[in-house]
Amino acid sequence: MSTIIAVVITLCVVAPISWAVATAHRKSAYESKIGTAEEKAREIIDEALKTAETKKREALLEAKEESLKTKNELDKETKERRAELQRYERRVLSKEENLDKKAENMERREAGLASREEALNKRNSEVEALYEKGIQELERISGLTSEQAKEYLLRSVEAEVKHDTAKMIKDLENKAKEEADKKAKEYVVTAIQRCAADHVAETTVSVVQLPNDEMKGRIIGREGRNIRTLETMTGVELIIDDTPEAVVLSGFDPVRREVARIALERLIVDGRIHPARIEEMVEKAQREVEANMREDGEAAALEVGIHGIHPELIKLLGKMKFRTSYGQNALKHSIEVAQLAGLLAAEVGADVRLAKRAGLLHDIGKSIDHEMEGSHVQLGADLCRKYKESATVINAVESHHGDVEPQGLIPCLVQAADTISAARPGARRETVETYTNRLKQLEEITNSFKGVEKSFAIQAGREVRIMVIPEQVSDDDMVLMAREISKRIEDELEYPGQIKVNVIRESRVTDYAK
Repeated sequence: MSTIIAVVITLCVVAPISWAVATAHRKSAYESKIGTAEEKAREIIDEALKTAETKKREALLEAKEESLKTKNELDKETKERRAELQRYERRVLSKEENLDKKAENMERREAGLASREEALNKRNSEVEALYEKGIQELERISGLTSEQAKEYLLRSVEAEVKHDTAKMIKDLENKAKEEADKKAKEYVVTAIQRCAADHVAETTVSVVQLPNDEMKGRIIGREGRNIRTLETMTGVELIIDDTPEAVVLSGFDPVRREVARIALERLIVDGRIHPARIEEMVEKAQREVEANMREDGEAAALEVGIHGIHPELIKLLGKMKFRTSYGQNALKHSIEVAQLAGLLAAEVGADVRLAKRAGLLHDIGKSIDHEMEGSHVQLGADLCRKYKESATVINAVESHHGDVEPQGLIPCLVQAADTISAARPGARRETVETYTNRLKQLEEITNSFKGVEKSFAIQAGREVRIMVIPEQVSDDDMVLMAREISKRIEDELEYPGQIKVNVIRESRVTDYAK
């Protein structure tokens, strides 16, 4: 127990002493560590100060070097700028010197020009005085006033200009003819040489030969019943006169005349001539004529080499065999135009088949112009539209007489081929009345010009010769007059082919030796 107490007491005494010693020991250890840390901190700070000082010196050195470098560059650039400014300054000074020299020269020139102007003004006044004096002297010598002299000068200048104009017109016309006719003649002559067609001239009457004159009475019949039946059925007038062994069929419609001719010839062969037989023969003749028209139309299309034409148009083509224009058979004319148009198209590189088709159908309206109102041009265009022909063919039909403008090359070729076929010598015949009227109109046109003494239409109206009064019409006036007369004939007359205009000026001097 006492031991325990002693131990407890000892522990109580020793524990505080141990704690105090330990605390003192820890304190001394902490103080020694703090001192060491402070020393290290001082060392670090010193070292950092040294490093900062070093960096500072280095930065200062670098800054000084950079500033020196920049300063050197600025100095160099400044020197260059100064040198350039000095060069500019020298150039400006030289220009100023040149301008000063030029100004001095200008001043000297102005002074010289002023003196020259004074001299010129003085000279001009002298010239004007001399001019007035010369005009007065000229008026005194010539006996003409200035107005009269001016009028004389104008007349002479007008004559010279008229001469030059006439000469220019002749030169241009000759040059144009030489250049244009060269190719045109090649195409046209080649086409005409390669196309030869027969033309049959039809009239308004047909003659039927009789085996004997007794047949005339049988054709007339009892109280004229046979002839009346035949005329009523065919619409053709029968002329039975004193012509031996012949009966004349007269009618404007060639198809009806052909039906009457066939029917009458068959009645004559048959010998049985009475109204019932006449009606039967006329009906057979009508069917035969229609069949012939269709065959003729197909033959024409085959001859030209065209296929696919509507059957009604083929029939109307065949009907044109009985139609004439100025004595020219319309079907033969259409075939010829088709051939010519095809040849011309081949020469210029156009569609040959389309040109032939348009040429063959260009006058198709003539097959019905006896039956319907309207020109054959309009009727033909309507027929082509009705039977679905191409726009080119329709335009060729409409434009071949200039009623509308041709649209494209093929209508122009058809127009040219139509003119060639119609103007060919012998292709057409004119009535005496038309012929004489054309000659009369030609002479009236030429006689209406001032200075024309007399004129003559010759060569069947294809040439007109005009005699002028030599005192009123000069050689130069003749050229202009011929051109004006030609233009007026083109505007006022319709004629096939061309008309040659000859203006003749003749001066005669007559004297007598006694």
